[in-house]
Amino acid sequence: MILARILASRSWYGFRANPLSILGLGLTLAVLVLAGAAPIVAPYPKHAASFVDFKNASLGPSTTYWFGTDLVGRDILSRILFAYRISLSMAAGVLVAAVPIGVLVGLVAGYRGGWYDTVLMRVTDIFLSIPPLVLALAILGLLPPSLVNAVFALIVMWWPWYARLTYNLTRRFRREGYVIAAEVIGASRFHIMFREILPNCVPSLLTKITLDVGIIILVTAALGFLGLGVQAPTPELGAMVAEGARNLPSLWWMAIFPGLAILLAVFAFNLLGDGLKDIWEVSA
Repeated sequence: MILARILASRSWYGFRANPLSILGLGLTLAVLVLAGAAPIVAPYPKHAASFVDFKNASLGPSTTYWFGTDLVGRDILSRILFAYRISLSMAAGVLVAAVPIGVLVGLVAGYRGGWYDTVLMRVTDIFLSIPPLVLALAILGLLPPSLVNAVFALIVMWWPWYARLTYNLTRRFRREGYVIAAEVIGASRFHIMFREILPNCVPSLLTKITLDVGIIILVTAALGFLGLGVQAPTPELGAMVAEGARNLPSLWWMAIFPGLAILLAVFAFNLLGDGLKDIWEVSA
């Protein structure tokens, strides 16, 4: 416990010593809070669903509509806040499924070796050889566009990266003295993999998870931009950018503000991930 507290204090000291890490943490918390409290903080929550107000359509930014309105009179700020909820929900859904699959494959292949290594990692390499976005587009080309299918496509393209990371870490840790000692005293393979090796993989996995949230938001927006993600009237950042891009430059706010929202979220999670990587390297 004392050692854990020392490492935690050292980690926090290193984290707060980096202004960019603090900025990333602040922005990340802001995005999470705004998304979670969207029904409360959004100026016009009803505009996130099927809503039409042609009287206020295509209005520029003002004190009434801070980010302007779209072609049917919906408040863009309100839709951005609700779109954050969709993007973060998709990121959570993808990582909740992809991380355990990849970690399990990497642990088994890295520790057991032999044919486990050959079969599991060759399958992983096949998936990694295909550009991720191309793989997602191919899957979504065969399935009707929907939130569930978009999450499924992202899971298929994401788990191999965690399998490869966990495999490399496991191959390194399996030669450590504590693992050899556990084998000598007769500990089970399950115990060694999940109680000795996996905890030492957690810092690297958490760093990658944090960075991947931003990447998933970006990929989700790309799929939405192409019309393969969440479908209208549900607000989605990529789809909002696509709609706004068709009306540039006259209705510039329709594309600029959703684009800046994507930039803010990706920037926040990347800064936070870099900060976590730095403090765990210091504490290692």
